Amino acid sequence: MPENIEEQRVADQYTGKTNWLKWGPYLSERQWGTVREDYSANGDAWNYITHDMARSKAYRWGEEGIAGICDDKQHICVSLALWNGHDAILKERLFGLTNGEGNHGEDVKELYYYLDNTPSHTYMKMLYKYPQQAFPYDQLIQKNAAAGKDKPEYELIDTGIFDNNAYFDVFAEYAKVDADDILIQYTVHNRGSQKSTVDLLPQIWFRKTWHGGDARPVIKQSGKDAFELTSAATGTYYLYFEQPTDTLFTNNETNRRRLYKTDNKTPYVKDAFNERIVKGNIDAINPDHTGSKAAVWHHFEIEAGGKATIRLRLSRVATNSPFTEFDDTLALRLTEADAFYAGKQTTVQSADARLVQRQAWAGLLWSKQYYNYNVKRWLDGDAGNITPPANRRKGRNTSWKHFVAEDILLMPDKWEYPWFAAWDHAFHCIAVAPIDPGLAKAQLQILIGVNHMHPNGQIPAYEWDFSDTNPPVQAVATLQVYEMDKAATGKGDTLFLENVFQKLLLNFTWWVNRKDSEGNNIFEGGFLGLDNIGIFNRSEPVPGGGFLEQADGTSWMAMYALNMMRMAMELAVTNKAYESMAIKFAEHFMYIAGSIANMGEESDGLWDDEDGFYYDLLRKPNCSWERLKLRSIVGLIPLFAVSVFKENQWQQLPELIHRLEWFKEQRPDLVALVSRWRDVNGDQHLFSLLRGHRMKLLLKRMLDPEEFLSDYGIRSLSKKYEQQPYQYTLNGSGYSVKYIPGESDSFMFGGNSNWRGPVWFPLNYLIICSLRHFHEYYTDEFKVEYPTRSGQYLTLAQIADELSKRLQNLFLTNERGERPVNGGRLKFNFDEQFKQYIPFFEYFNPETGEGLGANHQTGWTALVALLF
Repeated sequence: MPENIEEQRVADQYTGKTNWLKWGPYLSERQWGTVREDYSANGDAWNYITHDMARSKAYRWGEEGIAGICDDKQHICVSLALWNGHDAILKERLFGLTNGEGNHGEDVKELYYYLDNTPSHTYMKMLYKYPQQAFPYDQLIQKNAAAGKDKPEYELIDTGIFDNNAYFDVFAEYAKVDADDILIQYTVHNRGSQKSTVDLLPQIWFRKTWHGGDARPVIKQSGKDAFELTSAATGTYYLYFEQPTDTLFTNNETNRRRLYKTDNKTPYVKDAFNERIVKGNIDAINPDHTGSKAAVWHHFEIEAGGKATIRLRLSRVATNSPFTEFDDTLALRLTEADAFYAGKQTTVQSADARLVQRQAWAGLLWSKQYYNYNVKRWLDGDAGNITPPANRRKGRNTSWKHFVAEDILLMPDKWEYPWFAAWDHAFHCIAVAPIDPGLAKAQLQILIGVNHMHPNGQIPAYEWDFSDTNPPVQAVATLQVYEMDKAATGKGDTLFLENVFQKLLLNFTWWVNRKDSEGNNIFEGGFLGLDNIGIFNRSEPVPGGGFLEQADGTSWMAMYALNMMRMAMELAVTNKAYESMAIKFAEHFMYIAGSIANMGEESDGLWDDEDGFYYDLLRKPNCSWERLKLRSIVGLIPLFAVSVFKENQWQQLPELIHRLEWFKEQRPDLVALVSRWRDVNGDQHLFSLLRGHRMKLLLKRMLDPEEFLSDYGIRSLSKKYEQQPYQYTLNGSGYSVKYIPGESDSFMFGGNSNWRGPVWFPLNYLIICSLRHFHEYYTDEFKVEYPTRSGQYLTLAQIADELSKRLQNLFLTNERGERPVNGGRLKFNFDEQFKQYIPFFEYFNPETGEGLGANHQTGWTALVALLF
């Protein structure tokens, strides 16, 4: 039985009783610069629609805003616009640099924080910090343009605009009365020492869906304190408000005159509110108080230390008293949110840890986004809309014409990555499972659905190139979500498990057919999830020919096979047809194990006995081979291929036991490589690529502070290359890899991520999970020196705990009162209006803990919530 009202709402959602998820934080923070909106001839999405153009351009595929919400089909959108009286433009969207403008790629240049959210979105809260002085748009562009790749990013806080506290804290809160009845409150605090003016414009509009003569939705004034919204898709809604300065109306239509020097189809266009508020142009607004976009304009003068509040209500219900119980309901929803998270945090003792964990989950839930992309329609164009260039039919995503998405997806970061990435998404599902397993299960089935997965079995990678490849982590995510759900409910959702298994069977076959070019169970190419980690760009052919046999690619597939075996074994308990599939994946796992250990008479495999490490192997056109002895986290990924089976599971599958005994007689060479699957330790059987001795050698490297072990987790590249970069020469060309703990020093993969040193959460999380699996089998009798050369020996479970603490310490307040993630910035660490707000970055400097890359990657960095 659900323990509280929010638990009940989550249960009601997935039994179909009440659609609490009809409305949510599904509005993107950046639609401009995306592939979906790109109709250029050269595929330059960043420059086809820029930030400067965005206020005037009516989008085709989605919408954006600040602290916004929308319905699950994004017919109606709500967000907040602001003006401080000094900016050259109305603040309707977050500002950031494009990939070409930033010295480390694209980067949002704003300060905002996700503070709270419940799975049903009955209570949501976020904070936006808005300067009272003119926003330094030009300064941010120019300073970053002048900085080289060896310099850190120039951020908004670096401009000094917050130094004297001359800014507004703008809190956005949403509370649901019912599934279709939403209270909205915006509270603005003047943190400065002087009275200051600010204009706040809650905006409501219809996404442009009218193409080729389709019926247009209408927003009109309904009395002095309400808007009435009507469309064929939504029916009628009302937006209620209190005592505005004015109400403004226009249409969600492109200002063609501004952008393209052609005539507008209507005198009232998308950027009308900017014209009215900033430029004073009264004629930009429809005097008839009707349109497809409207705003409630409030002008405030706020005393130093004072505040102003706006209340609104969006509802299907027509009422004469919309605000009678507003404050009580808002307070009740917060109380219910507190009760829900109190139930999830019973074992988290520290108040600071509870704060970090709750904000991590809040960011994860705020990262939900409406994602709309019909590739065939995008290729063909719409009647009455922009005609795509002819060369598009031979360009990006042309082999994905079946792809039709209109989904709510957990995104990596709704500004920097407002599009899914297949392997990121799998980790998002793991991270959200403890608070909403139903959501996790539903999300895992989206990208493998018939409208998304390619008919050949490939899972789409990301919109920039659906045909690219990411590490295949969907199976491990599925198992973890299944097991968390089973632990919470006492019953495994085998229908979910079976549905996913059937689709992943297609995907596994695609991998085997497409990425194993020599047919020897060694996988090469792609795996862009680890972008610049190698010597070469691994998504492109090796310079001069040949190919890479990858330690990580092959290990990912070994893990994949084991997880599929485990899923089949679970399903075989109630459906014996799956026992043969368990046998198939057990044998496939052993073939992969043999390939890693020995890929032919001329080679002793990816494992190097001398170094005690796994390396990529380069096969050259002349049939010679060479190990690329670069010690990166790639060589640790074989740890992930581990699974422990209980004896009672084993005994329920006699055909599997019989077949493995036969396999032992036929291929003892392979069976000997698979760690202890025949031996029973207590009631446990272990399948792993690593026997105990080899694992100890690998952990000796991983737990060495001079190589991988940092104060804040496992580095992605050995620190030994800081002073002595790895050097390699091929066909007369030199290649160098240096340990770089901060931002990337190259433009490889756009330059906005770095796998040559920093700590990344997904792989650290899998390392911790793997250590716990090994401990489950080896128990307390198996100990490893931690750290290397310390003389201290710990069990694998204790080491997993210690690594978890190092990752937690990125966000927790240390003995100096600092959160390492803040990078030593005094204001973030010690200012009362900053220090309780946590940014969850994309990756982290292992030497300082500073957060780097995308600012709000919750996203997979929300995995920290599972470590407390």
